[in-house]
Amino acid sequence: MKLSTRSRYGVRLILDLALHGHEGPVRLGVVAQRQGIGIKYLEQIIIPLKKANYVASVRGPKGGHMLTRPSEEITVGEIVKLMEGGLRLTRCINYPGECQRSDQCVTRILWKEATEAIHERLDSITFKELMNRSSSWDTPKACGLESEKP
Repeated sequence: MKLSTRSRYGVRLILDLALHGHEGPVRLGVVAQRQGIGIKYLEQIIIPLKKANYVASVRGPKGGHMLTRPSEEITVGEIVKLMEGGLRLTRCINYPGECQRSDQCVTRILWKEATEAIHERLDSITFKELMNRSSSWDTPKACGLESEKP
C-alpha cells in the first residue's frame, strides 16, 4: 500500500500549521517554501481541509491559514482518510458483494484486520504528538522535508 502525495502533503500542511500557528495565520507560500511543495498543489490540497473545517482562512495583509481546532484534537488518521477518500488495503473490504469469494475468503479477513490496524494506529497519533516528536529534530526533518514531486 502506498499513500498518495495528497495524503502525505496534507499531513505535512497540517503539521506545519500546528507548528507555526502560534505566530498567527500562516501563508501558503511560506508553507510551500518550508515544505518544498508547489504552491499550486498546496492550494488544491487545502480545499478539502477547509471544507471539512480543519483549516480556516484569514484575509488581509496579515492573513493566511490556521487550524480550527487544537492540534491535540486532530489525528493523522482523520487527515489521511479525508485526503484518500477512505483507507482500505483492498476494495473487497468495503464492497464484499463485488467478489463472489468474499464469504469464504480467508485473505479478505487478513486484509480487513490489517486495514483496521492501520486505522487504529493513525487514529491514535495527534498532531500535538507529532509536534512533540519534531522538537527533538530539526524542522525540515520533522516536517518531512524531502524532495518529492507530486
